[in-house]
Amino acid sequence: MKIYFRLLSFAKPIGKFAFPYFIFTLLYALFNTLVFSLLMPVLNVLFKQQPGNRAESPLHSPSFDWSFQYFSDLFNYHFNTYIHENGQKGALIFVAISLVICVLLSNVFRYLSQRIMENLRIYTLQNLRKTVFESVTQLHLHFFNSERKGDIIAKITSDVQVVQFSVTNTLQVIIREPLLIIGYMYLLFTISAQLTLFTLLLLPVSGLVIGRIVKSLRAQATEAQSSFGVMVSQVDEAISGMRIVKAFNALPYIHHKFNSENDKYSNINKSIAKRQQMASPVSEFLGVLTLSGILIYGGSLVFENHSSITAAGFITYIAAFSQLLRPAKAISDSFSNINQGLAAGERVLDLIDTKPSILDIKNAELITDFKINLVFNHVDFSYGEKTILRNINLTIPKGKTVALVGPSGGGKSTLLDLIPRFSDPMAGEIFIDGKDIKALSQDSLRNLMGVVNQESILFNDSIYNNIVFGREGFTQQQVEEAAKIANAHDFILKTDEGYETNIGDRGIKLSGGQKQRICIARAVLGNPPIMLLDEATSALDTESEKLVQEALDHLMQNRTTVVIAHRLSTIQNADLIVVIEAGEIIEQGSHSELIQHNGLYKKLISMQTFES
Repeated sequence: MKIYFRLLSFAKPIGKFAFPYFIFTLLYALFNTLVFSLLMPVLNVLFKQQPGNRAESPLHSPSFDWSFQYFSDLFNYHFNTYIHENGQKGALIFVAISLVICVLLSNVFRYLSQRIMENLRIYTLQNLRKTVFESVTQLHLHFFNSERKGDIIAKITSDVQVVQFSVTNTLQVIIREPLLIIGYMYLLFTISAQLTLFTLLLLPVSGLVIGRIVKSLRAQATEAQSSFGVMVSQVDEAISGMRIVKAFNALPYIHHKFNSENDKYSNINKSIAKRQQMASPVSEFLGVLTLSGILIYGGSLVFENHSSITAAGFITYIAAFSQLLRPAKAISDSFSNINQGLAAGERVLDLIDTKPSILDIKNAELITDFKINLVFNHVDFSYGEKTILRNINLTIPKGKTVALVGPSGGGKSTLLDLIPRFSDPMAGEIFIDGKDIKALSQDSLRNLMGVVNQESILFNDSIYNNIVFGREGFTQQQVEEAAKIANAHDFILKTDEGYETNIGDRGIKLSGGQKQRICIARAVLGNPPIMLLDEATSALDTESEKLVQEALDHLMQNRTTVVIAHRLSTIQNADLIVVIEAGEIIEQGSHSELIQHNGLYKKLISMQTFES
């Protein structure tokens, strides 16, 4: 229940919905019950039965009390008075009109209550989806390296949807159905307290049977949601990598993977459905079984002319009890469905509760400029037990270009990620102008930096929006100037709608070189003083690389640049070359100094073919 109430907290302020819903549902239950209350006087009129005792036909208006009998006597008193004044036909017309009015009002209030519940459902889903998306996007980058992307997407989409329907539907059931049950039980006690007490002895058996059926549904539901997340991941990977899939004739392999998980998911759902679908017919059968017991016991009371119930009252009792089964069945169904919602809710809440490992300290300082240098002081970093960087000591002066080189997997990209605080070191400090970057606001720190990755990361939007990317205060002229520096302005003007051209999913409408130049324009917009470049030309063809490299050369002018490089010209022109192997700085210096040193750098130069 703790999970349920926490999920329900996303409906706050719930009173805005719950109070009017309760009022309209109460009125719906009242008029719905009155419909069946009018059945007995109709039958009495049709059967021409005149009540034969004071309890059913009081000569005077009864004295008020809170007993069932009082309300029954009061109705009978006014109804019999109406028959006396207007005759049986007039009374029948009156009851028929009253019946129509009661049904109309019952349906009006049911409609209003359903509208309010639907608003609550949508509002809850909106808040939950907003919260989980904001929580996910604030997590540290390494979280996404260790989690399946498809599973995260499944939690934000399908799991949230399951929570919405199961939790809010259950809320609807626990408010509306008990009110209906109370109304019908009141009517049943009014007709015959003795027969109703007999009925109550039979109902707990149904509850025990239903409880046994829905047991263990939650564990299966959790497994089903997890399996669905795996399937979404496989679909995402297959579509994203379709070029490779087809190139290597791997369709049978990915089909087998998907079909295996699909079979697993389907089998789990079959098992869940078997239990859920069993609950409804079993509850209905037990209800009919109870009804049969009522027929035998109540019928015997009528045959014996028992004073507590008449033939018309017994028929009304059966009709009212049949209606009582519907809300009781709805409650049993909701108990079988809520487990799936709680399982999905638990997955969503786990995602919301995951805290980012990188947070701003209280009253973090804002930094607006870069003036002196960037310093690594005895920095260590590791993933779990695997050490990535060890005792890194490095000073990067303002305005200088520093090239990071070394064998693959040595820790170059990790070192680059530490500067904008995509990760934090396990030991040591990083200073910018003498200030520990952990004491600075992450947003203000990253505003000083432009980042260009090896992979061109673009979004399904216009070229203009991909360059500006949510930042405010830039004019069209500034965007075009950034594009010119990136050698992108000319090709942008040749597209269908210029800067307003939509580039498709992940920039699929552009070539590799064009995508990378858009990324460079995005990085240079705002003229950040620090540039972080992660092998920005390694995945391009020769012609595209030339254009992109020219853009990067423009980009690096008069800026502090840290670049993971593979081009000889970039390395040779760097003010400082840092050679990293197995997480340690092995050598650092200029190109000529390192060549003379006759160490790892010279070995790398001789072993690899660099393009000039």
